[in-house]
Amino acid sequence: MIVALVFLPLLAALIAGLGNRAIGNGPAKLVTTAALFGSCALAWPIFLGFLAGGDSAHVVKVLSFISSGDLQVDWALRVDALTAVMLVVITSVSALVHLYSWGYMAEDPSQPRFFAYLSLFTFAMLMLVTSDNLIQMFFGWEGVGLASYLLIGFWYEKPSAQAAAIKAFVVNRVGDFGFSLGIFGTFLVFGTVSIPTILAAAPGMAGSTIGFLGGRVDTMTLLCLLLFVGAMGKSAQLGLHTWLPDAMEGPTPVSALIHAATMVTAGVFMVCRLSPMFETSPAALTVVTYVGAATCLFAATVGTVQTDIKRVIAYSTCSQLGYMFFAAGVGAYGAAMFHLFTHAFFKALLFLGAGSVIHAMHHEQDMRFYGGLRKSIPITFWAMMAGTLAITGVGIENLFGFAGFYSKDAIIEAAYARGSQAGGIAFMVGVVAALLTSFYSWRLIFLTFFGKPRWAGSEHIRHAAHDAHGHGHDDHAHDAPDEGAGGEPHHDPHGVEQVEQGTAGYHPHESPVTMLVPLIVLTIGAVFAGFLFAGPFIGEGGGVFWHDSLAFDHEFMEAVERVPMIVKLSASIVMAIGFLIALWAYVLDLSIPKRFTDTFGGLYQFLLRKWYFDELYDLIFVRPAFALGRLLWKRGDQGTIDRFGPNGMAALVQAGSVASRKFQSGYVYTYALVMLLGLAAAATWAMAI
Repeated sequence: MIVALVFLPLLAALIAGLGNRAIGNGPAKLVTTAALFGSCALAWPIFLGFLAGGDSAHVVKVLSFISSGDLQVDWALRVDALTAVMLVVITSVSALVHLYSWGYMAEDPSQPRFFAYLSLFTFAMLMLVTSDNLIQMFFGWEGVGLASYLLIGFWYEKPSAQAAAIKAFVVNRVGDFGFSLGIFGTFLVFGTVSIPTILAAAPGMAGSTIGFLGGRVDTMTLLCLLLFVGAMGKSAQLGLHTWLPDAMEGPTPVSALIHAATMVTAGVFMVCRLSPMFETSPAALTVVTYVGAATCLFAATVGTVQTDIKRVIAYSTCSQLGYMFFAAGVGAYGAAMFHLFTHAFFKALLFLGAGSVIHAMHHEQDMRFYGGLRKSIPITFWAMMAGTLAITGVGIENLFGFAGFYSKDAIIEAAYARGSQAGGIAFMVGVVAALLTSFYSWRLIFLTFFGKPRWAGSEHIRHAAHDAHGHGHDDHAHDAPDEGAGGEPHHDPHGVEQVEQGTAGYHPHESPVTMLVPLIVLTIGAVFAGFLFAGPFIGEGGGVFWHDSLAFDHEFMEAVERVPMIVKLSASIVMAIGFLIALWAYVLDLSIPKRFTDTFGGLYQFLLRKWYFDELYDLIFVRPAFALGRLLWKRGDQGTIDRFGPNGMAALVQAGSVASRKFQSGYVYTYALVMLLGLAAAATWAMAI
C-alpha cells in the first residue's frame, strides 16, 4: 500500500511529462489527478489506523541503494504516526490542488507540463516524509527544491518569474549546504545515516565535543544547528526567508501547494523527526525557539501593509511557520505538528480562495481594486471567511473552535508553560503575532469583500482583464499599480478612498465547479480539523499517538494543561482586538489607514520594504558577487587567460604567418637562394661537428 501511495504520483508525472502535448491536456490532467486521489485514498486509512492505535511503526524496503564501506543505505519507506500525518496532509492538499488547477489553468497552453510538475513535487515530498535514512531524506529535500524551481518559474517567459525561481533556488542552496554538512557530521559521529539508529544513539552523545574550525564544540549542538540551517532555508525562517514572497510569481495553485502542504513544512517535519537529537542540546533548542519567534513577528508585521492578496497570505505562512518552530524549540513537538496539520487546511483554503478571487477579477491581485465582492462570488467569500476564522483562532474554550483555535493556542500555552527565558519571549511574541494575524487577515476580508466596489470602471482592472484575455493566465500582469521608482504607491497605500469608482464595464464572476469543490472540502477541514483531532494530537492521548515518532515529555504536557486561564484566553483576546482594529479602519472610518501612514511614515516604509532585508542582501551579497564576477570575467578571463592563452597564441601564429608570407614571392631564384643558404648552413654545421 505505501509503495503504491508514494510512487503513483511519480508514474503520473512521467506519463504527463513525457507524453506532454502528444497525449493532450485532458489525459494529462486525468492521469495526474486520478493518481493523486488514489494516493490520498490510501493515505487516510493509514492515518486513521495510527489514530485509533491499531497500527505500529514499520519499514518497507524498496531496494538496496548504496553500499560503500561503512555506508550502507537502503531505499526504504518508514511509516509511523509522524509519517501518517504528513501523508494525509500532502496527498489531500495536492489532490485538491490538482482538481482546482483544472479550472484555474484551463486557458494555459502548457497544462501537461504543469500537472507533471505538480505530481513530481508531490512525489518528492512523499519521499522526504517516508525516508528511513538521511540520504533518502536529502533526495526528497532536493527533489522538492527542484520541483519548486520549475513551478515558481513555470511562466518562464516572464522575467519576474525567472528571477523568483532563481532566487528560491539560490537561497535554498544556502540552507541545503548547512543541511548537507549536518548529514556529513552525523555520519562521522554515528557511523550511519539510519534515522532510527541515530535517534537511539543520540542521548549517549550528549555532552561530548568535536573539533570544528580549530576548536572544540558540543557535538550535538553543532549537528543540530547545521541541520537546522537546512530547515531555515526550506521553511523560510528569518534570514533565509526572502525567497518565499517572491514565490508568488508562480500560478496560484503552486502557491497553495508550496505553502500549505509541502515544501515549507519540510523543515518543521525534519526538526520533529529528529527531535530526540535536538533534545540532547538545550542550546540548539534555544536557537530554534528564538529564530521561530523572530520569524513569527517579522512576517506578521510585514503582512499588515501588503496590498497584493497573495503576498498577504504568503507572509502569513512565514509567520505561522515561526509558530511551529518555536513550538518545537520549547519541546512541544506534538503542538508543532498539530499546527502543521491544521495550517495545511486553512492555508490551502486561503490561497485557493485568493486564486478564486483573482480568477473572478481577471487576474488582478491588488486588493486596492477589490471591494464589495461578497455578493458577486458568495461561495468564495464564505470559504475565505472560514479560512480567516480558522487562522485567527476563533473559538470558545471547552465548546467549539475553528482549526487554528486549538493548534495555535496550544503553541502559545506551551511556550508559557516551558518557564524558560526563551519560552517567555516566545509566548509574548506569539500573543503579539496573534493580534497582527487577526488584523491583516480581517483587513484582507474587508478590503476584498466589503465596502464599495473599487473595480467597476477602473482603467487598471480593464487593462488587466484585456491582458488576461489576450495572453492567458498571468498572476502578475499588473503588480502594484501606480508605483514610483522605489515601489511606493503614489496614492493611498490601502486603497480605500482614492481609487476610481465606477458602476459599469465589468462584473466579477464565480469560479467554475472544479475550483469550488476543493474550496468546499478545505472549508470543512478548516472548520472541523482542530475540533476533531485536538485530542489525539495534544490531549491526554497525545503521548500514545506520538510515542514511536517524537520526543515526548509527559510532565511538560501536564504543565501545559495547568497554565492560568488568562494565558489560555490571551490569544482569543488579542484576536478580538485585531478584528476590531481592522473593522474600525477598513469599514467604519476609511480615513484611518492614510492618517496612520502619514503619521508613522518611517515605520510604514520600514514594513513596506520588508525590514530592508532585500536591500541589505543586495548590498552585502549580490553587488559584491556581480563585481567579483565582472572582475574575473574582464580582468581574469578576457584580460589574462584569453589574452595570453587562445588569443595570444592566435596572434603569435598570425604574426608568424605574416613573416613567413614574405618568403613566398613566387620567383624561382628566391627559392633557389633559400635552398642554397640552407645547404650552406647544413654543410657548415656538418663540418663544425
